[in-house]
Amino acid sequence: MSDIASDFETVPEPYKIKVVEPIKLIARQEREVAIKEAGLNQFLLKSDDVFIDLLTDSGTGAMSQNQWAGMMLGDESYTGSRNYYNLQKSVEDILGFKYYCPTHQGRGAENILFGIIIKKGQYILGNYHFDTTKAHIELNSGLAVNLIHERAYNTSVEHPFKGNIDLEKLEHFIVEKTPEKIAFLLMTITCNSVGGQPVSMENLRGAYQVAKKYNLPIFIDAARFAENAYFIKKREAEMFSYSDGCTMSAKKDGLVNIGGMIGIKEDEELFKKVKQRCVPMEGFPTYGGLAGRDMEALAIGMREVVDEAYLASRIDQVEYLGRKLKEAGIPIQQPLGGHAVFINAKEFLPHIPQTQYPAQALCVELYLEGGVRAVEVGTLLAGRDPETGLEILPELDLLRLTIPRRVYTNNHMDWVATCLKRIAARKDRIRGLKIVEEPPILRHFMARFDWAE
Repeated sequence: MSDIASDFETVPEPYKIKVVEPIKLIARQEREVAIKEAGLNQFLLKSDDVFIDLLTDSGTGAMSQNQWAGMMLGDESYTGSRNYYNLQKSVEDILGFKYYCPTHQGRGAENILFGIIIKKGQYILGNYHFDTTKAHIELNSGLAVNLIHERAYNTSVEHPFKGNIDLEKLEHFIVEKTPEKIAFLLMTITCNSVGGQPVSMENLRGAYQVAKKYNLPIFIDAARFAENAYFIKKREAEMFSYSDGCTMSAKKDGLVNIGGMIGIKEDEELFKKVKQRCVPMEGFPTYGGLAGRDMEALAIGMREVVDEAYLASRIDQVEYLGRKLKEAGIPIQQPLGGHAVFINAKEFLPHIPQTQYPAQALCVELYLEGGVRAVEVGTLLAGRDPETGLEILPELDLLRLTIPRRVYTNNHMDWVATCLKRIAARKDRIRGLKIVEEPPILRHFMARFDWAE
C-alpha cells in the first residue's frame, strides 16, 4: 500500500466491485440433508447448498476487468496462438524462465514432468509435498519424502518461515540413500500442508546449493509464488533463480479459473521432452489444454498478482480472519500464512482420535453451523501407507479455511469466525467419523463417511 495507508488502522481493498454473484444460506434442516446425502464429505456437496465456500483457493478467485477484456482477444488457433506468446512474455518477465509449456492445471504439469524425470523407486525430496503432488509422484513410481523443519509442527510457535526445508536432514538423506536414488528436489512455496507457510530466500538458496553439490535438479511448486515473495519482500524472479524450473497451478497466483504450466530455466533437452510428452497428454505445446482466451487471462493475471497493493490486501484478509479466531481462543497455525487460516483440529478436538478424522468432523460441523465449506488437511488427506495399507497419522491434523482471491469481504470472514466461536462453546459434543467407502488414492475427494461409534 502507499505511505499514507500505513497511517490507518484498516486499509480498503485496492479495487471496487463491478459484478456480484448471489449466495444463499439454506435452512439448517436442509443443510443436514445435504451433508448426509454427500456422505459427510464437503467435496460432494452441491455449490448451491454452500453459503461461504472456503474449500479451496484453486480456480475460485475473481478475475479483473482487464482479464475479462483480454479473454475477448483470445486467438483460438490450434498452434502458435498469439496468446501463447503473450503468456511467454509474462513468464519470462515475472518468473525468469526461458522455456515454458502451458497445461490445463498444475496436475497436468506434474504428470508431464514427473513422468520424464522419475525412475522407478527414486525419492523426490521436498519441504512438504501436497497430496496431489504426492499422488503424481507415486503414480510415476516415485517415493515422496517430506523434510520440513520440525518447528512447523508446533502451531503455537512463531517463526517467519515455517515452510523451510531442514537443510541438515536434506543433505543427510542424500548422503545416506546416495544421489543416484534421488530424482530431484521440489520446494513448495508457500508450503500448503503446514499452514500456507512461506520459505525464506536463505533456505531456497541453501536447498539449491545442496542440490547442485550432488548434481541434482531442483524445482519449485510455484502455485503461490507471489504470496511467498511478498512475505520475504524480494523480487519473485530472484526466488526462481534458485531452481532449475517449476511446476505451477496457475489457478492460485495466476488469478485465473483454470491453467497451469511447466517452467524450465536452461535445459533445452528437458524442454524438448516436455513438449513431446505434452502432445498426447495435454495437447499441442502452444496451448497445452488451454483455450487462447485462458492463456491471455493468465498472461494478465501473472502481472496483476505481483502488485504489492493487491498482495497487501490479500494477505491482510487472511490475517483478519486469523486474528478473530486467535482472539476467540481457537488454536491456529502461527504465524498466519498467505492463503488460508489453519485450525489445529487435534488441539481443538482432543477427544477425537486421529483415526476418527477430527479435522474432517470439524468440517462437517462448520457446514452444519453456518453453511461454510472448509477442507481437511490431516489424516484423511495423508491417506494410507502404500505398502502396509495402514493409516498415516501426520503430525498436523488441520482444518483449512481457504480464502479465494478478490471474492469475499471481511463481513464474510466475521460470519466464519462467529460460526467457529459457537462451535467452540460445544466442541466436546462433536463426534468423530468413520470411512464407509474410499478410493485407493486421493481418497478425501470421494470418500464417504458415517458417524463413529
